[in-house]
Amino acid sequence: MTEKRAAILLVMDGGGDRGVKDLDGQTPFQAAHTPNLDSLAKSGQNGLLDVIGPGITPGSDTAHLALFGYDPASTYPGRGPLEALGAGLDSRPGDVAFRSNFATVNDDMVVLDRRAGRDFTEEEGKAFKEVIDKLTIEDVTVHFTHTVEHRGALILRGPNLSADITDIDPHETGEKILTCEAENEEAEKTARIINKMIEEVHNRMKGLKVNQEREERGLPPANVLLLRGPGKHQNVSTLQNRFGIRSAVIAGGALYIGTAKYVGMEHLPVDGQTGTIETNFTNIAKKTIEAVETGFDYLFLHIKATDNASHDMNYEEKILAIEKTDEMIGRILERVSDKIVIGITGDHTTPVTVGDHTCDPVPLTIWADFIRSDDVEHFSEFHAANGSLHGIRGKDVMNLLLGYAGHIEKYGA
Repeated sequence: MTEKRAAILLVMDGGGDRGVKDLDGQTPFQAAHTPNLDSLAKSGQNGLLDVIGPGITPGSDTAHLALFGYDPASTYPGRGPLEALGAGLDSRPGDVAFRSNFATVNDDMVVLDRRAGRDFTEEEGKAFKEVIDKLTIEDVTVHFTHTVEHRGALILRGPNLSADITDIDPHETGEKILTCEAENEEAEKTARIINKMIEEVHNRMKGLKVNQEREERGLPPANVLLLRGPGKHQNVSTLQNRFGIRSAVIAGGALYIGTAKYVGMEHLPVDGQTGTIETNFTNIAKKTIEAVETGFDYLFLHIKATDNASHDMNYEEKILAIEKTDEMIGRILERVSDKIVIGITGDHTTPVTVGDHTCDPVPLTIWADFIRSDDVEHFSEFHAANGSLHGIRGKDVMNLLLGYAGHIEKYGA
């Protein structure tokens, strides 16, 4: 029987790219100094990955479900439940969950600032939570938590709820908050609850002392919640049930933590993991080594800084994020290279020349110290095209990692 190892999936969010004119046509992966990534590519197996499918531009949520071995078409619950799980709310089957923003509106409910100035202290977030969380509308209870800056997550819990409703977020300033509409008869109750709730929340928030203090400091008051991305939590078979493995997520963003928790992963917090370029890469490496040595079978490591730089169209910061990730990989390999199988990829391509997700495939390297290597010598989008893995889909990555790591039983006699 094959000796079992820890399987690690390292995702550099938005890592894939296209040639950049200012880099003489190279991608950030090609331009970056990446001795560890190149070493793994040279002694590993490489290919291009269509995370959802050829020609399909992945969202971050659906992409990660695919990378975890799930078909997003049948298992995606909407972004709301994933954000709620990642924010620490106890999302359950039957709940309807949302992403939310603190916002500023006038007396006519016209949006003056979709983010209410963006900056909020933890104390301010708690003050707003106190007047929103546990609010009851008819037979439905509201569960709310503030996450970071202007963001939060909200759950409706009660009988006969539906996610087939429209957003109330107009997505633009100068527009009136939208009335929540039901998309079918079954959703009429939920739409009614949302409209009543927003009116009550507005009345509770606008007179808070914390808003008076914000205005005294020249900041806009947070006097309403904008909701978007409704989704209904459903049960899916966990990784433990499917593969019999103990799995964990090491990530800084609520969406990625929530998506991992949705399929049964345990969250391992890391001091200083912010998801930005300032994230503590050293501590991520230390936590990964600790998790391998304490018996986790599968680890998902998420690096957000590459995607942030891509959306900002900043190739220099993207290169820096790649190089910091490369150094982190080196620290992990120094300690546990003989105990792991590692896959390195992105969840989608976000070219710095575009600033948004595109359908281009992403590079993938899978490495273990025993693996049969191909002829690729560098980690990049162009080199990966010549690898032995050729072109595969995201849902195949889990089988490859767990198969090499000894966690998938022989099929047949």
